[in-house]
Amino acid sequence: MSARLLVLLAVILAFGALSALALMEAGYLGIFLQHFETYAGMQVLSDLVIVCVLAIVWMVRDAKTSGVNPWPFVVLTLAAGAFGVLFYLVAREVKAGAKQTA
Repeated sequence: MSARLLVLLAVILAFGALSALALMEAGYLGIFLQHFETYAGMQVLSDLVIVCVLAIVWMVRDAKTSGVNPWPFVVLTLAAGAFGVLFYLVAREVKAGAKQTA
């Protein structure tokens, strides 16, 4: 297992724990609704939407060279934000590792 893959899995685990706590505290909709209470919150939500859209565009383009089907990760990004991108990076790393051992 590569160091890059271990780091990605550690980030997913830590971010997953934080996300679970946020979901327990605010609920799925509550996470988004809190961003509409202030302009600062709206700015953060807008920033995240922009970054996720850019990541989706990158995933679709990168998939042509990496050989990973991007569409499950696009859907996951639309539903769960950074998790989609993180899991795409894991799939990409696993695929690259499989090519090296073959």
